[in-house]
Amino acid sequence: MKGEVRKPLIRNSNPHQHHHHHQEEENGVQRENKESLWMVYLSTFVAVWGSFEFGTCIGYSSPTQAAITEELNLSLAEYSVFGSILTIGAMVGAVTSGLIADFIGRKGALRTSAAFCVAGWLSIYFAKGALALDFGRLATGYGMGVFSYVVPVFIAEISPKNLRGALTALNQVMIASGVFASYLMGTILTWRILAIFSLLPCAIMLIGLFLIPESPRWLAKIGKQKEFQVALRKLRGKEADISGEADEIQDYLETLQKLPQAKMLDLFQKRYLRSVTIGVGLMVCQKFGGLPGILFYQSQIFVSVGFPPDIGTNAGAALQIVLTALSAVLIDRAGRRILLLVSTAGLVLGCILCAAAFFLKEHELLLDAVPAFILTGILVYIGFFSIGLGAIPWVVMSEIFPLNIKGSAGSLAIWMNWFGSWVTSYTFNYLMTWSSYGTFIMYAVINGLAIVFIAILVPETKGRTLEEIQAAINK
Repeated sequence: MKGEVRKPLIRNSNPHQHHHHHQEEENGVQRENKESLWMVYLSTFVAVWGSFEFGTCIGYSSPTQAAITEELNLSLAEYSVFGSILTIGAMVGAVTSGLIADFIGRKGALRTSAAFCVAGWLSIYFAKGALALDFGRLATGYGMGVFSYVVPVFIAEISPKNLRGALTALNQVMIASGVFASYLMGTILTWRILAIFSLLPCAIMLIGLFLIPESPRWLAKIGKQKEFQVALRKLRGKEADISGEADEIQDYLETLQKLPQAKMLDLFQKRYLRSVTIGVGLMVCQKFGGLPGILFYQSQIFVSVGFPPDIGTNAGAALQIVLTALSAVLIDRAGRRILLLVSTAGLVLGCILCAAAFFLKEHELLLDAVPAFILTGILVYIGFFSIGLGAIPWVVMSEIFPLNIKGSAGSLAIWMNWFGSWVTSYTFNYLMTWSSYGTFIMYAVINGLAIVFIAILVPETKGRTLEEIQAAINK
């Protein structure tokens, strides 16, 4: 017995450990937990810099518009291309993200993504005209599209089940922080220097990737048995018993090996239909209920009712960070479903408040109250979005797809997300010209339908392993 206890001590060869010998046996349990989580935390910390980078890409075009158009002599049409080509790059990134992550691994995909972002920002930094600018924006967009799939999937695959929701939701907290950082730094830095600032998250990530293991589930999937055991042991700690988790992943993979690798069309087979409908449906709910339009044109909305736009947008950005963080805390306690339902109900309320404000403005009633109505409506909208619909579709997407369709189904869900961003932000101005309050009534109806969709179809996934969730959904 004594020999067994001493073995790990000698192996660790840490001089302090002999003194704490007895204490250590008493604290065995505590030490195991401490030891077993820090690598998961470190890996998550490294991965979410991809999300922060994602946020800086989105936030970049807002504070720099005036300076770039002036210095490079761009027409409004040329600047609009610069702003929106990001989503085109992201759609391409989304379509290829699953293939890349399945082919060269989750870490390989993160590296590829960071490389595209670095190339893009350098192109923007050195840009002398529209072409280099657009190329840079397209490249960072591509990187974003890949990040938007790989970061939540990687985190979900390495996390213990009781922490998975919170850690995956950090993805969204970091996106919101990246946007906010871009807004803030954009007020003090020139647009070229802001592009260099946006390289920082990539640098942190590229260095960090040397310190963390690959996703054990991916290693098991490509048949690297030994590396799979090593990676899982690294993530769960030297003392942890990983046999149960390893067996479950292995059994699950054996079942999967009997199934063919899914092509896009196979996603519509009966057995996958439910998980694909949930994953893609949540992305539709997230984007078609008006968010991209409202976020992109927030300043104009505030200006149109005579409210100072800087105060409005910064209040929104700060609120988003706080409430997304709250959502990360609640997601493994309250659960996914309840937060989604509360969130969509809040969106309906926010849309109704905005519709009421525009209705009053158009009919010249209670004009003094209109700015307050709009501010409340927009903040209610952004706040409730952040608490559920912002982070949770990404979390659920990373949980519900079986490994053999994860690449293609994940790519489809994320492509839908970017397509939704593009449609909603593109049509927003036209709709507002048609009828400002009508637009918000329409969004309220879409969010109302989202409540029905979530209530009927979306299962609760907290506290279950990925394998249990998928078995339950894809019966």
